[in-house]
Amino acid sequence: MKIKKIIYSLFLALSLTFTACTLDFAPNSVISKDALTADNFPSLTAPMYNLYWFNFNGQFYYGLGDGMAHNLMAPYSNYIYPFDYLTVTSLTGPLVNAWNSLYVVVQQSNKVINDIQAVSGVSDDQKTPYIAEARFMRGLAYWHLASLWGNVILSTDPSVLVQNPIVNANTQDDGFQFAMRDMEYAAKYLPEAPSAPGRVTKYSAFGMLSRFYLAYSGFAASNFGQNPNCSTRDLSYLNLAKQAALKVINSNQYKLLDNYPDLFKIENNNNSESLFAFQWVPGLNSDNGNGVINTQQAYFAFSSLVTGDDAAWGGGGTGCPYDMILEYMTEANDTIRRKATWMGCGDFYPEINKAAGGLTYDKTTFSSAETWMSVKKGVVGSNKDNPAIGRMNSALDNYMMRLAEVYLNYAEAILGNDASTSDPAALQYFNAVRKRAGMPDKSKITWEDLRHERRIEFCMEGRYWYDLLSRAYYQQQQVINYIVGQNRATNIHYLFDAPNNLRIDPNTANSSLPAAAPTPSSFLLPYPQSEVIQDPKLTDPPVPYTFTEDRITDLFN
Repeated sequence: MKIKKIIYSLFLALSLTFTACTLDFAPNSVISKDALTADNFPSLTAPMYNLYWFNFNGQFYYGLGDGMAHNLMAPYSNYIYPFDYLTVTSLTGPLVNAWNSLYVVVQQSNKVINDIQAVSGVSDDQKTPYIAEARFMRGLAYWHLASLWGNVILSTDPSVLVQNPIVNANTQDDGFQFAMRDMEYAAKYLPEAPSAPGRVTKYSAFGMLSRFYLAYSGFAASNFGQNPNCSTRDLSYLNLAKQAALKVINSNQYKLLDNYPDLFKIENNNNSESLFAFQWVPGLNSDNGNGVINTQQAYFAFSSLVTGDDAAWGGGGTGCPYDMILEYMTEANDTIRRKATWMGCGDFYPEINKAAGGLTYDKTTFSSAETWMSVKKGVVGSNKDNPAIGRMNSALDNYMMRLAEVYLNYAEAILGNDASTSDPAALQYFNAVRKRAGMPDKSKITWEDLRHERRIEFCMEGRYWYDLLSRAYYQQQQVINYIVGQNRATNIHYLFDAPNNLRIDPNTANSSLPAAAPTPSSFLLPYPQSEVIQDPKLTDPPVPYTFTEDRITDLFN
Protein backbone atom coordinates (compact mmCIF):
# COMPACT_ATOMS: atom_id res chain seq x y z
CA MET A 1 0.00 0.00 0.00
CA LYS A 2 2.97 2.31 -0.46
CA ILE A 3 3.08 2.83 3.31
CA LYS A 4 6.02 5.23 3.29
CA LYS A 5 4.36 7.40 0.64
CA ILE A 6 1.10 7.37 2.59
CA ILE A 7 2.71 8.50 5.82
CA TYR A 8 4.87 11.10 4.08
CA SER A 9 1.86 12.76 2.50
CA LEU A 10 0.47 13.51 5.95
CA PHE A 11 3.24 16.04 6.56
CA LEU A 12 2.42 17.80 3.30
CA ALA A 13 -1.25 17.81 4.21
CA LEU A 14 -0.71 19.27 7.66
CA SER A 15 0.64 22.46 6.10
CA LEU A 16 -2.80 23.23 4.66
CA THR A 17 -5.67 24.91 6.46
CA PHE A 18 -9.36 24.98 5.61
CA THR A 19 -11.18 28.29 5.56
CA ALA A 20 -14.67 28.89 4.15
CA CYS A 21 -15.07 26.80 1.00
CA THR A 22 -11.40 26.78 -0.05
CA LEU A 23 -8.00 25.87 1.32
CA ASP A 24 -5.72 28.65 2.48
CA PHE A 25 -2.23 28.12 1.08
CA ALA A 26 -0.46 30.64 3.25
CA PRO A 27 2.72 28.97 4.56
CA ASN A 28 2.22 27.13 7.81
CA SER A 29 4.66 25.22 9.94
CA VAL A 30 4.07 21.50 10.20
CA ILE A 31 1.86 20.69 13.16
CA SER A 32 3.51 18.10 15.34
CA LYS A 33 1.41 15.57 17.19
CA ASP A 34 2.44 16.99 20.55
CA ALA A 35 1.41 20.52 19.53
CA LEU A 36 -2.11 19.60 18.43
CA THR A 37 -5.00 21.56 19.93
CA ALA A 38 -8.70 21.73 19.16
CA ASP A 39 -7.97 24.79 17.00
CA ASN A 40 -5.92 22.57 14.67
CA PHE A 41 -8.63 19.96 14.09
CA PRO A 42 -10.11 21.66 10.98
CA SER A 43 -6.63 21.76 9.44
CA LEU A 44 -6.18 18.04 10.03
CA THR A 45 -9.33 17.10 8.12
CA ALA A 46 -9.07 19.74 5.37
CA PRO A 47 -6.92 17.68 2.95
CA MET A 48 -9.55 14.93 3.02
CA TYR A 49 -11.64 17.09 0.70
CA ASN A 50 -9.10 17.17 -2.13
CA LEU A 51 -5.43 16.25 -1.67
CA TYR A 52 -5.91 12.64 -0.60
CA TRP A 53 -8.50 11.97 -3.32
CA PHE A 54 -6.53 13.67 -6.09
CA ASN A 55 -5.29 10.57 -7.93
CA PHE A 56 -8.65 8.87 -7.53
CA ASN A 57 -10.41 11.84 -9.09
CA GLY A 58 -7.95 12.73 -11.83
CA GLN A 59 -8.51 9.90 -14.31
CA PHE A 60 -9.88 6.90 -12.47
CA TYR A 61 -13.23 8.08 -11.14
CA TYR A 62 -14.77 8.73 -14.54
CA GLY A 63 -12.53 6.29 -16.43
CA LEU A 64 -13.94 3.50 -14.26
CA GLY A 65 -17.35 4.88 -13.32
CA ASP A 66 -18.32 6.02 -16.81
CA GLY A 67 -15.80 4.25 -19.05
CA MET A 68 -16.35 0.76 -17.64
CA ALA A 69 -20.10 1.36 -17.80
CA HIS A 70 -19.77 2.47 -21.46
CA ASN A 71 -21.12 5.94 -20.84
CA LEU A 72 -17.86 7.25 -22.26
CA MET A 73 -15.49 6.13 -24.99
CA ALA A 74 -11.96 7.26 -25.80
CA PRO A 75 -10.19 4.83 -28.16
CA TYR A 76 -6.87 6.69 -27.85
CA SER A 77 -6.84 7.42 -24.11
CA ASN A 78 -5.21 4.65 -22.09
CA TYR A 79 -6.89 5.91 -18.93
CA ILE A 80 -10.33 5.11 -20.40
CA TYR A 81 -10.27 2.42 -23.08
CA PRO A 82 -8.97 -0.43 -20.84
CA PHE A 83 -12.09 0.07 -18.72
CA ASP A 84 -14.45 0.57 -21.65
CA TYR A 85 -13.11 -2.51 -23.45
CA LEU A 86 -13.08 -4.56 -20.21
CA THR A 87 -9.37 -5.22 -20.71
CA VAL A 88 -8.09 -3.83 -17.40
CA THR A 89 -4.90 -5.45 -16.11
CA SER A 90 -2.85 -5.17 -12.94
CA LEU A 91 -0.67 -2.62 -14.77
CA THR A 92 -3.43 -0.24 -15.89
CA GLY A 93 -2.16 3.16 -14.70
CA PRO A 94 -5.32 4.76 -13.26
CA LEU A 95 -6.11 1.55 -11.37
CA VAL A 96 -2.74 1.70 -9.60
CA ASN A 97 -3.19 5.40 -8.81
CA ALA A 98 -6.71 4.87 -7.48
CA TRP A 99 -5.70 2.01 -5.19
CA ASN A 100 -2.91 4.14 -3.74
CA SER A 101 -5.15 7.19 -3.43
CA LEU A 102 -7.89 5.28 -1.61
CA TYR A 103 -5.39 3.87 0.85
CA VAL A 104 -3.94 7.33 1.35
CA VAL A 105 -7.46 8.39 2.39
CA VAL A 106 -7.71 5.37 4.70
CA GLN A 107 -4.37 5.78 6.42
CA GLN A 108 -4.51 9.55 6.71
CA SER A 109 -7.97 9.20 8.23
CA ASN A 110 -6.54 6.67 10.67
CA LYS A 111 -3.72 9.04 11.57
CA VAL A 112 -6.13 11.92 12.13
CA ILE A 113 -8.48 9.78 14.25
CA ASN A 114 -5.69 8.43 16.40
CA ASP A 115 -3.97 11.81 16.83
CA ILE A 116 -7.20 13.57 17.82
CA GLN A 117 -8.05 10.85 20.30
CA ALA A 118 -4.63 11.27 21.91
CA VAL A 119 -4.93 15.04 22.45
CA SER A 120 -5.24 15.83 26.15
CA GLY A 121 -7.23 18.65 27.65
CA VAL A 122 -9.88 18.61 24.92
CA SER A 123 -13.39 17.33 25.55
CA ASP A 124 -14.94 14.42 23.70
CA ASP A 125 -17.61 16.81 22.41
CA GLN A 126 -14.89 18.79 20.65
CA LYS A 127 -13.12 15.72 19.29
CA THR A 128 -16.07 13.65 18.11
CA PRO A 129 -17.22 15.74 15.10
CA TYR A 130 -13.73 15.67 13.57
CA ILE A 131 -13.31 11.97 14.24
CA ALA A 132 -16.69 11.52 12.55
CA GLU A 133 -15.46 13.58 9.59
CA ALA A 134 -12.42 11.35 9.22
CA ARG A 135 -14.54 8.22 9.56
CA PHE A 136 -16.87 9.51 6.83
CA MET A 137 -13.87 9.71 4.48
CA ARG A 138 -12.40 6.38 5.55
CA GLY A 139 -15.77 4.67 5.19
CA LEU A 140 -16.26 6.05 1.69
CA ALA A 141 -12.76 4.96 0.68
CA TYR A 142 -13.32 1.44 2.00
CA TRP A 143 -16.70 1.23 0.26
CA HIS A 144 -14.96 1.92 -3.06
CA LEU A 145 -12.16 -0.52 -2.30
CA ALA A 146 -14.52 -3.36 -1.34
CA SER A 147 -16.88 -2.62 -4.24
CA LEU A 148 -14.11 -2.63 -6.83
CA TRP A 149 -11.53 -5.12 -5.54
CA GLY A 150 -13.59 -7.34 -3.24
CA ASN A 151 -11.21 -8.59 -0.51
CA VAL A 152 -9.15 -5.70 0.87
CA ILE A 153 -6.82 -5.00 3.79
CA LEU A 154 -8.65 -3.35 6.68
CA SER A 155 -6.59 -1.09 8.91
CA THR A 156 -7.13 1.36 11.76
CA ASP A 157 -3.48 1.98 12.63
CA PRO A 158 -0.85 2.78 9.95
CA SER A 159 2.02 1.87 12.27
CA VAL A 160 0.94 -1.78 12.37
CA LEU A 161 1.34 -2.12 8.61
CA VAL A 162 4.62 -0.23 8.68
CA GLN A 163 5.99 -2.90 11.00
CA ASN A 164 4.51 -5.77 8.99
CA PRO A 165 3.22 -4.87 5.50
CA ILE A 166 2.84 -8.51 4.40
CA VAL A 167 -0.66 -9.44 5.50
CA ASN A 168 -3.74 -11.22 4.20
CA ALA A 169 -6.69 -9.29 2.86
CA ASN A 170 -9.99 -9.36 4.69
CA THR A 171 -13.25 -10.47 3.11
CA GLN A 172 -15.36 -8.26 0.87
CA ASP A 173 -18.22 -8.52 3.33
CA ASP A 174 -15.96 -7.30 6.13
CA GLY A 175 -14.97 -4.38 3.89
CA PHE A 176 -18.61 -3.45 3.43
CA GLN A 177 -19.31 -3.91 7.13
CA PHE A 178 -16.34 -1.72 8.03
CA ALA A 179 -17.52 1.01 5.66
CA MET A 180 -21.06 0.91 7.05
CA ARG A 181 -19.79 1.16 10.63
CA ASP A 182 -17.75 4.22 9.73
CA MET A 183 -20.61 5.91 7.89
CA GLU A 184 -23.09 5.10 10.66
CA TYR A 185 -20.71 6.71 13.17
CA ALA A 186 -20.50 9.76 10.89
CA ALA A 187 -24.31 9.92 10.64
CA LYS A 188 -24.58 9.89 14.43
CA TYR A 189 -21.83 12.35 15.32
CA LEU A 190 -21.36 14.79 12.43
CA PRO A 191 -23.08 18.17 12.88
CA GLU A 192 -26.52 18.98 11.52
CA ALA A 193 -25.17 21.86 9.44
CA PRO A 194 -21.74 22.23 7.80
CA SER A 195 -19.09 23.88 9.97
CA ALA A 196 -17.94 25.66 6.78
CA PRO A 197 -19.23 25.58 3.18
CA GLY A 198 -18.42 22.22 1.62
CA ARG A 199 -17.88 20.36 4.89
CA VAL A 200 -19.89 17.17 5.38
CA THR A 201 -22.83 16.87 7.76
CA LYS A 202 -24.76 13.99 9.28
CA TYR A 203 -27.06 14.20 6.25
CA SER A 204 -24.08 13.72 3.94
CA ALA A 205 -23.53 10.47 5.83
CA PHE A 206 -27.20 9.47 5.71
CA GLY A 207 -27.16 10.04 1.96
CA MET A 208 -24.14 7.77 1.63
CA LEU A 209 -25.84 5.18 3.83
CA SER A 210 -28.84 5.15 1.49
CA ARG A 211 -26.39 4.16 -1.26
CA PHE A 212 -24.53 1.64 0.90
CA TYR A 213 -27.64 -0.08 2.24
CA LEU A 214 -29.25 -0.28 -1.19
CA ALA A 215 -26.22 -1.98 -2.73
CA TYR A 216 -25.67 -4.21 0.28
CA SER A 217 -29.29 -5.43 0.17
CA GLY A 218 -28.45 -7.45 -2.93
CA PHE A 219 -25.05 -8.54 -1.66
CA ALA A 220 -26.52 -9.80 1.63
CA ALA A 221 -29.34 -11.66 -0.11
CA SER A 222 -26.83 -13.39 -2.39
CA ASN A 223 -25.19 -15.00 0.64
CA PHE A 224 -22.43 -12.41 0.47
CA GLY A 225 -21.61 -12.96 -3.17
CA GLN A 226 -22.03 -16.73 -3.25
CA ASN A 227 -25.30 -16.68 -5.21
CA PRO A 228 -25.17 -13.59 -7.46
CA ASN A 229 -28.25 -14.64 -9.42
CA CYS A 230 -30.59 -15.01 -6.45
CA SER A 231 -32.90 -12.36 -8.01
CA THR A 232 -33.90 -10.85 -4.69
CA ARG A 233 -32.71 -8.30 -2.15
CA ASP A 234 -32.62 -8.30 1.63
CA LEU A 235 -35.72 -6.54 2.94
CA SER A 236 -34.09 -5.27 6.13
CA TYR A 237 -31.41 -3.40 4.18
CA LEU A 238 -33.95 -2.08 1.69
CA ASN A 239 -35.81 -0.65 4.66
CA LEU A 240 -32.61 0.87 6.06
CA ALA A 241 -31.93 2.46 2.66
CA LYS A 242 -35.40 3.99 2.69
CA GLN A 243 -34.98 5.32 6.23
CA ALA A 244 -31.55 6.79 5.49
CA ALA A 245 -32.87 8.57 2.41
CA LEU A 246 -35.82 9.90 4.40
CA LYS A 247 -33.44 11.38 6.98
CA VAL A 248 -31.98 13.55 4.23
CA ILE A 249 -35.32 14.38 2.63
CA ASN A 250 -37.02 15.27 5.92
CA SER A 251 -34.12 17.42 7.09
CA ASN A 252 -35.29 20.15 4.68
CA GLN A 253 -31.67 21.29 4.37
CA TYR A 254 -31.33 20.33 0.72
CA LYS A 255 -33.28 20.94 -2.47
CA LEU A 256 -32.83 20.29 -6.17
CA LEU A 257 -31.49 23.20 -8.17
CA ASP A 258 -34.16 24.45 -10.53
CA ASN A 259 -31.96 24.30 -13.63
CA TYR A 260 -29.98 21.11 -14.32
CA PRO A 261 -27.07 22.77 -16.23
CA ASP A 262 -26.50 25.11 -13.28
CA LEU A 263 -25.26 22.12 -11.28
CA PHE A 264 -22.04 22.18 -13.30
CA LYS A 265 -21.09 25.85 -13.09
CA ILE A 266 -18.32 27.09 -10.82
CA GLU A 267 -20.45 29.76 -9.23
CA ASN A 268 -22.76 27.02 -7.93
CA ASN A 269 -20.16 25.03 -6.04
CA ASN A 270 -21.60 23.83 -2.71
CA ASN A 271 -25.16 24.48 -3.79
CA SER A 272 -28.37 23.32 -2.11
CA GLU A 273 -28.29 19.94 -3.87
CA SER A 274 -24.74 19.00 -2.90
CA LEU A 275 -24.35 16.61 0.03
CA PHE A 276 -20.66 15.99 -0.57
CA ALA A 277 -18.29 17.19 -3.27
CA PHE A 278 -14.53 17.28 -3.59
CA GLN A 279 -13.38 20.83 -2.83
CA TRP A 280 -10.87 22.07 -5.39
CA VAL A 281 -8.99 25.31 -4.91
CA PRO A 282 -9.86 28.11 -7.33
CA GLY A 283 -7.23 30.36 -8.89
CA LEU A 284 -4.43 27.79 -8.79
CA ASN A 285 -2.93 25.93 -11.73
CA SER A 286 -0.71 22.97 -12.55
CA ASP A 287 2.38 24.92 -11.47
CA ASN A 288 1.26 25.86 -7.97
CA GLY A 289 -1.70 23.66 -7.11
CA ASN A 290 -0.71 20.06 -7.72
CA GLY A 291 -2.95 17.82 -5.62
CA VAL A 292 -5.67 20.36 -4.89
CA ILE A 293 -6.92 21.28 -8.36
CA ASN A 294 -9.52 19.62 -10.56
CA THR A 295 -7.70 18.44 -13.68
CA GLN A 296 -10.65 16.77 -15.39
CA GLN A 297 -11.30 19.56 -17.89
CA ALA A 298 -7.83 18.94 -19.32
CA TYR A 299 -8.92 15.40 -20.26
CA PHE A 300 -12.44 16.35 -21.37
CA ALA A 301 -12.20 19.62 -23.34
CA PHE A 302 -12.26 18.97 -27.08
CA SER A 303 -9.70 21.70 -27.86
CA SER A 304 -7.71 24.64 -26.54
CA LEU A 305 -10.55 26.83 -27.84
CA VAL A 306 -12.24 25.88 -24.58
CA THR A 307 -9.34 26.01 -22.12
CA GLY A 308 -7.58 29.01 -23.67
CA ASP A 309 -4.19 27.28 -23.41
CA ASP A 310 -2.52 23.99 -24.28
CA ALA A 311 -4.23 22.12 -21.40
CA ALA A 312 -6.59 20.05 -23.53
CA TRP A 313 -5.07 16.59 -23.62
CA GLY A 314 -6.98 14.75 -26.29
CA GLY A 315 -10.50 15.64 -25.23
CA GLY A 316 -11.41 15.68 -28.90
CA GLY A 317 -11.01 11.91 -28.85
CA THR A 318 -13.18 11.55 -25.76
CA GLY A 319 -16.81 11.18 -26.73
CA CYS A 320 -20.24 9.71 -26.30
CA PRO A 321 -20.64 6.07 -27.41
CA TYR A 322 -23.58 5.16 -29.57
CA ASP A 323 -25.18 3.08 -26.81
CA MET A 324 -25.31 6.23 -24.67
CA ILE A 325 -26.85 8.11 -27.59
CA LEU A 326 -29.58 5.47 -27.74
CA GLU A 327 -30.27 6.11 -24.05
CA TYR A 328 -30.97 9.76 -24.77
CA MET A 329 -33.07 8.83 -27.80
CA THR A 330 -35.30 6.62 -25.61
CA GLU A 331 -37.10 9.85 -24.76
CA ALA A 332 -36.33 12.27 -27.56
CA ASN A 333 -37.01 15.44 -25.58
CA ASP A 334 -34.43 14.67 -22.86
CA THR A 335 -32.23 17.40 -24.31
CA ILE A 336 -31.64 19.48 -21.17
CA ARG A 337 -29.49 16.80 -19.57
CA ARG A 338 -27.94 15.72 -22.86
CA LYS A 339 -26.76 19.23 -23.70
CA ALA A 340 -25.42 19.75 -20.17
CA THR A 341 -23.47 16.50 -20.46
CA TRP A 342 -22.45 16.31 -24.13
CA MET A 343 -21.77 18.94 -26.76
CA GLY A 344 -23.80 18.14 -29.87
CA CYS A 345 -23.63 19.84 -33.24
CA GLY A 346 -25.30 23.25 -33.02
CA ASP A 347 -25.26 23.48 -29.22
CA PHE A 348 -24.45 26.95 -27.86
CA TYR A 349 -22.71 27.63 -24.53
CA PRO A 350 -22.60 31.32 -23.57
CA GLU A 351 -20.37 30.69 -20.54
CA ILE A 352 -17.47 29.39 -22.68
CA ASN A 353 -15.32 31.68 -24.90
CA LYS A 354 -17.26 34.71 -23.69
CA ALA A 355 -14.96 37.15 -25.49
CA ALA A 356 -16.21 35.77 -28.81
CA GLY A 357 -19.84 35.83 -27.67
CA GLY A 358 -19.92 32.20 -26.52
CA LEU A 359 -19.13 28.83 -28.06
CA THR A 360 -21.17 27.06 -30.72
CA TYR A 361 -20.13 23.44 -31.11
CA ASP A 362 -20.21 22.81 -34.86
CA LYS A 363 -17.92 22.07 -37.79
CA THR A 364 -16.27 25.49 -37.54
CA THR A 365 -15.06 24.72 -34.01
CA PHE A 366 -14.65 20.94 -34.27
CA SER A 367 -14.50 19.27 -37.65
CA SER A 368 -16.16 16.04 -36.46
CA ALA A 369 -19.02 17.76 -34.62
CA GLU A 370 -21.68 16.25 -36.89
CA THR A 371 -20.65 12.70 -36.00
CA TRP A 372 -19.04 13.05 -32.59
CA MET A 373 -20.30 14.47 -29.32
CA SER A 374 -17.67 15.86 -26.97
CA VAL A 375 -17.85 16.06 -23.19
CA LYS A 376 -19.53 19.14 -21.72
CA LYS A 377 -20.08 18.14 -18.06
CA GLY A 378 -16.99 19.27 -16.19
CA VAL A 379 -15.91 21.55 -19.06
CA VAL A 380 -16.30 25.18 -17.95
CA GLY A 381 -14.05 27.39 -20.07
CA SER A 382 -10.86 29.37 -19.58
CA ASN A 383 -9.43 31.87 -17.12
CA LYS A 384 -10.80 34.63 -19.34
CA ASP A 385 -14.28 33.24 -18.80
CA ASN A 386 -13.87 32.91 -15.03
CA PRO A 387 -10.81 33.94 -12.98
CA ALA A 388 -11.27 30.89 -10.73
CA ILE A 389 -10.13 28.68 -13.65
CA GLY A 390 -6.42 27.95 -14.06
CA ARG A 391 -4.30 25.79 -16.33
CA MET A 392 -5.49 22.22 -15.72
CA ASN A 393 -7.83 23.47 -13.00
CA SER A 394 -11.51 23.83 -13.77
CA ALA A 395 -12.13 24.94 -10.14
CA LEU A 396 -15.39 22.98 -10.36
CA ASP A 397 -16.17 20.91 -7.29
CA ASN A 398 -17.26 17.47 -8.50
CA TYR A 399 -20.07 15.68 -6.73
CA MET A 400 -19.70 12.50 -4.76
CA MET A 401 -23.31 12.65 -3.54
CA ARG A 402 -26.18 14.94 -4.45
CA LEU A 403 -29.84 15.05 -3.54
CA ALA A 404 -31.07 13.66 -6.86
CA GLU A 405 -29.38 10.35 -6.04
CA VAL A 406 -31.01 10.27 -2.61
CA TYR A 407 -34.40 10.73 -4.29
CA LEU A 408 -33.74 7.83 -6.67
CA ASN A 409 -32.35 5.67 -3.86
CA TYR A 410 -35.55 6.28 -1.92
CA ALA A 411 -37.72 5.34 -4.89
CA GLU A 412 -35.68 2.19 -5.54
CA ALA A 413 -35.81 1.13 -1.89
CA ILE A 414 -39.60 1.40 -2.05
CA LEU A 415 -39.65 -0.60 -5.30
CA GLY A 416 -37.58 -3.26 -3.54
CA ASN A 417 -38.17 -6.71 -5.01
CA ASP A 418 -41.40 -5.81 -6.81
CA ALA A 419 -41.64 -5.64 -10.60
CA SER A 420 -43.08 -2.13 -10.41
CA THR A 421 -44.47 0.37 -7.95
CA SER A 422 -47.03 3.16 -8.04
CA ASP A 423 -46.29 4.19 -4.47
CA PRO A 424 -47.06 7.94 -4.23
CA ALA A 425 -43.87 8.77 -2.31
CA ALA A 426 -41.67 6.85 -4.75
CA LEU A 427 -43.35 8.61 -7.67
CA GLN A 428 -43.05 12.00 -6.01
CA TYR A 429 -39.28 11.91 -5.72
CA PHE A 430 -38.61 9.96 -8.90
CA ASN A 431 -40.68 12.42 -10.90
CA ALA A 432 -39.06 15.41 -9.18
CA VAL A 433 -35.75 14.43 -10.80
CA ARG A 434 -37.46 14.05 -14.19
CA LYS A 435 -39.43 17.28 -13.89
CA ARG A 436 -36.25 19.28 -13.36
CA ALA A 437 -35.04 17.85 -16.69
CA GLY A 438 -38.26 18.78 -18.47
CA MET A 439 -39.44 15.17 -18.64
CA PRO A 440 -43.06 14.04 -18.11
CA ASP A 441 -44.18 12.27 -14.96
CA LYS A 442 -44.48 8.50 -14.84
CA SER A 443 -47.41 6.79 -13.15
CA LYS A 444 -45.41 3.70 -12.18
CA ILE A 445 -41.73 2.82 -11.82
CA THR A 446 -39.81 -0.31 -12.75
CA TRP A 447 -36.16 -1.10 -12.11
CA GLU A 448 -35.55 -0.38 -15.81
CA ASP A 449 -37.00 3.10 -15.31
CA LEU A 450 -34.61 3.67 -12.43
CA ARG A 451 -31.64 2.30 -14.36
CA HIS A 452 -32.39 4.64 -17.27
CA GLU A 453 -32.90 7.63 -15.02
CA ARG A 454 -29.68 7.04 -13.10
CA ARG A 455 -27.67 6.68 -16.29
CA ILE A 456 -28.99 9.91 -17.81
CA GLU A 457 -29.00 11.97 -14.61
CA PHE A 458 -25.47 11.09 -13.47
CA CYS A 459 -23.71 10.46 -16.79
CA MET A 460 -20.10 11.69 -16.54
CA GLU A 461 -20.27 11.86 -12.75
CA GLY A 462 -18.52 8.53 -12.22
CA ARG A 463 -21.58 6.71 -10.86
CA TYR A 464 -23.01 4.28 -13.41
CA TRP A 465 -20.61 1.36 -13.03
CA TYR A 466 -21.44 1.25 -9.31
CA ASP A 467 -25.15 1.10 -10.20
CA LEU A 468 -24.43 -1.92 -12.40
CA LEU A 469 -22.36 -3.50 -9.63
CA SER A 470 -25.25 -3.03 -7.21
CA ARG A 471 -27.56 -4.90 -9.61
CA ALA A 472 -24.94 -7.57 -10.33
CA TYR A 473 -24.87 -8.66 -6.67
CA TYR A 474 -28.23 -10.36 -7.15
CA GLN A 475 -28.91 -10.23 -10.94
CA GLN A 476 -25.44 -10.87 -12.31
CA GLN A 477 -26.41 -12.65 -15.51
CA GLN A 478 -28.92 -9.93 -16.32
CA VAL A 479 -26.17 -7.32 -16.02
CA ILE A 480 -23.83 -9.40 -18.17
CA ASN A 481 -26.55 -9.62 -20.82
CA TYR A 482 -27.05 -5.87 -20.59
CA ILE A 483 -23.32 -5.21 -21.13
CA VAL A 484 -23.28 -7.57 -24.11
CA GLY A 485 -26.22 -5.62 -25.52
CA GLN A 486 -24.22 -2.39 -25.39
CA ASN A 487 -22.29 -3.68 -28.42
CA ARG A 488 -18.99 -2.23 -27.20
CA ALA A 489 -16.97 -3.94 -29.92
CA THR A 490 -18.65 -1.92 -32.68
CA ASN A 491 -18.06 1.71 -33.53
CA ILE A 492 -21.21 3.33 -34.96
CA HIS A 493 -21.32 6.96 -36.00
CA TYR A 494 -24.33 9.20 -35.78
CA LEU A 495 -25.38 12.44 -37.45
CA PHE A 496 -27.07 15.66 -36.40
CA ASP A 497 -29.60 16.81 -38.98
CA ALA A 498 -30.19 19.81 -36.71
CA PRO A 499 -29.45 20.60 -33.07
CA ASN A 500 -30.78 17.79 -30.86
CA ASN A 501 -31.98 15.81 -33.89
CA LEU A 502 -29.89 12.65 -33.94
CA ARG A 503 -29.87 9.78 -36.42
CA ILE A 504 -27.58 6.91 -37.41
CA ASP A 505 -25.05 7.68 -40.11
CA PRO A 506 -25.97 5.18 -42.86
CA ASN A 507 -22.56 5.58 -44.50
CA THR A 508 -20.61 4.47 -41.45
CA ALA A 509 -18.72 1.20 -41.84
CA ASN A 510 -18.78 -0.62 -38.50
CA SER A 511 -15.30 -1.31 -37.23
CA SER A 512 -14.39 -3.95 -34.69
CA LEU A 513 -12.85 -2.68 -31.48
CA PRO A 514 -10.84 -4.81 -28.99
CA ALA A 515 -13.59 -5.09 -26.41
CA ALA A 516 -13.65 -8.24 -24.26
CA ALA A 517 -16.81 -10.20 -23.54
CA PRO A 518 -18.05 -9.66 -19.98
CA THR A 519 -17.79 -12.54 -17.51
CA PRO A 520 -18.45 -12.84 -13.76
CA SER A 521 -14.83 -11.84 -13.19
CA SER A 522 -15.49 -8.50 -14.90
CA PHE A 523 -17.12 -7.22 -11.72
CA LEU A 524 -13.87 -7.15 -9.71
CA LEU A 525 -10.66 -5.35 -10.62
CA PRO A 526 -7.23 -7.02 -10.45
CA TYR A 527 -4.93 -5.91 -7.65
CA PRO A 528 -2.13 -3.63 -8.88
CA GLN A 529 0.89 -5.74 -9.69
CA SER A 530 3.13 -3.51 -7.58
CA GLU A 531 0.99 -4.22 -4.52
CA VAL A 532 1.04 -7.98 -5.02
CA ILE A 533 4.83 -7.89 -5.33
CA GLN A 534 5.10 -5.98 -2.06
CA ASP A 535 2.49 -8.12 -0.31
CA PRO A 536 2.29 -11.64 -1.79
CA LYS A 537 -0.39 -12.56 0.77
CA LEU A 538 -2.80 -10.14 -0.86
CA THR A 539 -3.96 -12.84 -3.29
CA ASP A 540 -4.14 -15.60 -0.66
CA PRO A 541 -7.54 -16.59 0.76
CA PRO A 542 -8.91 -13.71 2.86
CA VAL A 543 -9.11 -13.84 6.62
CA PRO A 544 -12.01 -12.52 8.72
CA TYR A 545 -11.60 -9.14 10.36
CA THR A 546 -12.10 -8.81 14.11
CA PHE A 547 -14.40 -5.86 14.75
CA THR A 548 -13.96 -4.02 18.03
CA GLU A 549 -17.27 -2.14 17.91
CA ASP A 550 -20.87 -3.04 17.15
CA ARG A 551 -23.03 -1.51 14.46
CA ILE A 552 -24.96 1.58 15.58
CA THR A 553 -28.61 0.62 15.76
CA ASP A 554 -30.35 3.77 17.03
CA LEU A 555 -29.92 6.05 14.00
CA PHE A 556 -33.60 5.93 13.06
CA ASN A 557 -35.23 5.94 16.49
